[in-house]
Amino acid sequence: MYICLFILAALFYVVCACLPPKKRLAISLGTLIGWLLHGGALWADAITSNSLRMGFAIMLSGTLWISVAAYWLENRNFTLDGLRILVLPCAAVGVLLPLVFPGSVIELAGRSMLFPWHIAIAMLAYSTLTIAAFHAILMALQESKLHTRLNVQKTGLFAMAIDRLPALLTMEKLLFRLIGFGFFLLTLTVLSGVIFSEELFRQAFKWEHKTIFTMLSWLLFGILLAGRKWRGWRGKTALSFTLTGFTTLLLAYVGSRFVLEVVLHRGLA
Repeated sequence: MYICLFILAALFYVVCACLPPKKRLAISLGTLIGWLLHGGALWADAITSNSLRMGFAIMLSGTLWISVAAYWLENRNFTLDGLRILVLPCAAVGVLLPLVFPGSVIELAGRSMLFPWHIAIAMLAYSTLTIAAFHAILMALQESKLHTRLNVQKTGLFAMAIDRLPALLTMEKLLFRLIGFGFFLLTLTVLSGVIFSEELFRQAFKWEHKTIFTMLSWLLFGILLAGRKWRGWRGKTALSFTLTGFTTLLLAYVGSRFVLEVVLHRGLA
């Protein structure tokens, strides 16, 4: 059953990504239906009363599911067709990944009741910073388009979507709002991770690939927010920090799980 839901969700995402901007109501409704199908499939596939299925594909799919929700809510206040064209195709691919890479089942018996909350907060942090990364890409394209001569500007669907974005200053405010919220969630993720590390390994941190990259990402986003507040960082500096921090965060869990599950064929401990 959940396989059909995954496929239907991907189809809705693809159709909505390809619709012209003037079909605003159809895009909104289609995205919402795809999102509901996506969430239902994730719930049926990953969650039972006594276990939780985890892996890089499910984590990435869940992250994109929340990212679609963030796009849908933002698009109600601003015209963000460029974000739609970036997010929905990625979500269409992400929604199908658990069918190919199912991950491993974690038994919840004997684990802290707060463990699922740690996973949920981590996914929210990933999702918020994923949308921030999409925003940064749009801002970079928007700024590049401003410096492109009129006689060489493109007139395709994506170029038109870039033209319909809010002003750069508005996009920048949205970007730092997302980064600030994502940094708060990432901080909670790190702190809750310390608690579970002490329970499992009798030490505050287990210095492994995931921990190092998560802390590095947290540090990069923290420096960016401090630089914004005290030095007024913006423009290319802010975009570079955002994309570097997101890439580092992506490597922290999704990258490490991909190597373990796909390259080394090892399940979760």
